[in-house]
Amino acid sequence: MAEQINLNSLVLMHYSLAMTNGTIIESSFDDEPLQITMGSGQLTDGMELAIVGLEEDAEQILTLTSEQCFGERDESNIHDMKLSDFTDELQPETGLTFNFGTDEGLEILGTIRSVKNETVEVDFNHPLAGHALVFSVKILGVNNAHDRIEADQ
Repeated sequence: MAEQINLNSLVLMHYSLAMTNGTIIESSFDDEPLQITMGSGQLTDGMELAIVGLEEDAEQILTLTSEQCFGERDESNIHDMKLSDFTDELQPETGLTFNFGTDEGLEILGTIRSVKNETVEVDFNHPLAGHALVFSVKILGVNNAHDRIEADQ
């Protein structure tokens, strides 16, 4: 019997993400497949749940809500920063995306919305927040052996 994807599986797959109007955001179908470990954060929780139960050779196309993908937009994630906080080498321009360091030592993506006088408006929402997406997958392999080995210990 073929192994089904569970919440601890190692999965080899091709995938694509597209806007509901058909615009492809990213795809592995013409490139190397993606190997993921379920629960590792490589996919959103909604995308993981969409493939649970699938077996090798399964193909699926689903439209996922924004909550299942990158969440809703949160206007409180838009902040003004001082222009002087940016280096001469990395001057902000509307539409550019930068990695910003947090006080906790993490990096967060921010997109420049506007530059006015000495102020830069930065949107820290995920660029795809608030969008439903079409998630297409073809499962190439499922490995649950590591799950059983851990369970035996």
